[in-house]
Amino acid sequence: MAGRPGPSRRPAAGRALLPAVLLCLCCRAAPERIRYAIPEELGRGSLVGPLARDLGLSPAELPARKLRVASAAKRQLRYFTVSGENGNLYVSERLDREQMCGESPSCAVSFEALVQNPLNVFHVDVAIHDVNDNAPRFLQDSFQLEINELTPPGARFAVGMAEDADVGSNSLQGYELEANEYFAVEVKDSQDGSKFAELVLRRALDREREENLRLVLTALDGGEPPRSGTAQLCINVTDANDNPPVFAHDRYHASLREDAPPGSAVLNVSASDADFGTNAQISYRFGQLPAKVLEKFVLNAESGRLVLQEPLDFEDTRSYTLLLEARDGGGLVAHCKVEVEVLDVNDNAPEITVLSISSPVPEDAPAGTVVALLNVNDADSGENGQVSCELSGEAPLSIVASSGGSYKVVTASALDREQAAEHRVTVVARDGGSPALSSRTALVLEVSDVNDNAPVFEEAAYSAYVAENNAAGAPVLRVRARDADAGANGRVSYWLAGGSAGAAPYVSVEARSGAVYAQRSFDYEQCREFAVAVRAQDGGAPARSSTATVRVFVLDRNDNAPRVLWPAAGAGAGAAAGAGPFEVVPRSAEAGYLVAKVVAVDADAGRNAWLSYELVQAPEPALFRVGLHSGEVRTARAVSERDAAKQRLVAVVKDHGQPALSATATLHVVLAESLQEALPELSERAAGADAPAELQFYLVLALALLSALFLLSVALAVVARVRGAGPPAVLRCLGAQRFSVAGAAFPADFCEGTLPYSYNLCVAPGRAVAEGAWLPPPLPSLPAEELLGGEPCGKPSPSSSAGAGEPPADADAPQVGKPARSRSSPRAFPSRRPLFPGASRGGGAGAALSRVPARERRHARALRLPLDALSHRKVRVAP
Repeated sequence: MAGRPGPSRRPAAGRALLPAVLLCLCCRAAPERIRYAIPEELGRGSLVGPLARDLGLSPAELPARKLRVASAAKRQLRYFTVSGENGNLYVSERLDREQMCGESPSCAVSFEALVQNPLNVFHVDVAIHDVNDNAPRFLQDSFQLEINELTPPGARFAVGMAEDADVGSNSLQGYELEANEYFAVEVKDSQDGSKFAELVLRRALDREREENLRLVLTALDGGEPPRSGTAQLCINVTDANDNPPVFAHDRYHASLREDAPPGSAVLNVSASDADFGTNAQISYRFGQLPAKVLEKFVLNAESGRLVLQEPLDFEDTRSYTLLLEARDGGGLVAHCKVEVEVLDVNDNAPEITVLSISSPVPEDAPAGTVVALLNVNDADSGENGQVSCELSGEAPLSIVASSGGSYKVVTASALDREQAAEHRVTVVARDGGSPALSSRTALVLEVSDVNDNAPVFEEAAYSAYVAENNAAGAPVLRVRARDADAGANGRVSYWLAGGSAGAAPYVSVEARSGAVYAQRSFDYEQCREFAVAVRAQDGGAPARSSTATVRVFVLDRNDNAPRVLWPAAGAGAGAAAGAGPFEVVPRSAEAGYLVAKVVAVDADAGRNAWLSYELVQAPEPALFRVGLHSGEVRTARAVSERDAAKQRLVAVVKDHGQPALSATATLHVVLAESLQEALPELSERAAGADAPAELQFYLVLALALLSALFLLSVALAVVARVRGAGPPAVLRCLGAQRFSVAGAAFPADFCEGTLPYSYNLCVAPGRAVAEGAWLPPPLPSLPAEELLGGEPCGKPSPSSSAGAGEPPADADAPQVGKPARSRSSPRAFPSRRPLFPGASRGGGAGAALSRVPARERRHARALRLPLDALSHRKVRVAP
């Protein structure tokens, strides 16, 4: 009979599968828990249920929602899997309800279904229905019974209990005994619901007639078709022992902590026998028990003491039912049951399973965002299995309890990556035992960057100092802005965002480094400072930016030499050539007499524009001096008669830069009370100036001949100097073209300085300056012939014959205005009228020159003036 259920096992499973599949298809997804029911022994790949459809997910959503299953008990995940294509739940391993749930009347597998985007969890229960796939089985194939022949009918004998791993109607339902005339079998129910067989003696035995009996005992279950198991009963009929042992209690109860060490006493059982002798000797032993129970306990055969042999585990088995026998010497047996309850001890710490974690989390995630899902399970029971969770560590996170031992870790406040790029917290799970046990697991949550910080310059305003005349492309300074964000959000670029008027072409900024470079050479005299705005922008989307002001100060360099405004450079050059302005200094001038003022300017600034004046060349160094800072040329002593009539002064104007730059100014001074008075003296000096020069030439030549071997270079220098010697410098202003037909001239840039003094000067022709640029002269202009000689008929000129300040010798001489003044009074000049009547009447120049006295012609030749200057040249004396 044990071999027949094998061939019919698969059809039975198929018939049981159909209603189970129909049942699971009719299941509807509950909001909180989804339940399915399937039979056991389903093959791999069998459909459990449309999980995605029950969760409300369409096939198009499956790739994005990432449906999967998870459980704290990892061994349960091996039985089921979710299809990524259609979202159906399938069996991934053969289901054996007896292996999964043991003797439990109900069997279910619970796990969580996780979906993402958004993250959510659903609880799924799959009930495993029993299939009659296990036949009843006796613990041993044969049972030995010894029954005294005097045993009265109605006596009962326990022959043990068959095991059937199935439950419900598929479990063990009854026993059948092979047909015989002595015994019958009855089924007895124990308090725990198990069924065991008892042999009932129906008629008295007769050992002499039949000493041994062999019967077949069959155990039947309630499956369709039913399954069965058999055992052989070997009954030996013994002599009379008419009093069986009797236990003090039919049922014993004991409690034992699961942490009790091996060797601990459980209890003592005792039985008594009314017989005498060997029939009254009682021995104890276990009845028919599973092997795992026999491994846990040891029974002393003589004393009946039950001792723990191996450690207990409440989470594995919570109670044990032991069947004990007391057998006397005559073979009579009594039975009792011992129930051992295992008491739970808090010996299991909570187990934390991280189901899912969302990392990194953007720093702008709102408060309450779920970042992790946890499942906490404690194998203990009661208070020992009640678990509480908390977070350890400083982080803006909190933990919230969910259903079914699940917990959510959510953000408690706003995140800031710049303050903390990651958060490390520890999840602490603690049970309610005494002492409490706890477990920990670390969570690391990374915070991803969001562009929430604008670049910040190290300084709100920058200042740079650059010396002028810098090279184009020279670095000016470097601006630097820092962005607290990361990646592209923290990558800063720079550009110019504006500035002061005209400042844009001066500088440029490098986009990556923030280096500011000069676009061209700076000129302090054109631009002394300017400002530009530099913008720093990050690479985020949208981008953030900030602005800083860069102010560039141009430093002055001594790159401009002093410029002489008076006397003008052109005038000085003309004077060197023999035609230029000159100052008239009376010979009566005392020390400190103001001769002229050298006016110069310097375009630089500061020390580079501080000017000092120095007299570097003068025929009489002790006669004149120049103010160091004022530029005023004054007489250092009183003018004497020995001083040359014409003095050529060279002054140098020097600034205080490093290195210093300078310019020179040449000033011609004529020592005379008036120009008419100076002309004869100058001509005599010009005529007599050649004699010393010739004497000096011959002297040098003689010395050179005597010392040719030693002074050859000196002789050559002297020869060069003698050959280049000309008339005295004092007569050069009286040469040809000395007087300008035009009015007195002034440098074109006279507006850059002021000349608060009046001067007497001669101006060469060719300087055509508008008369309106000058103040009107206070004295009338005189013709040249009146300056050189006022009398047409050979009468001596008042200015040449009379002393300075004396009236003219001839009272009939033509005079205009007041008589001639003294030295201390203002000078008066004759009125402007033609010297020769022919010239005024439009006569020819030759006629006019023919009437020039011979004495005047000699003076003109001495002064190297052309004769036509006596009739056509005029001299304008400016104040």
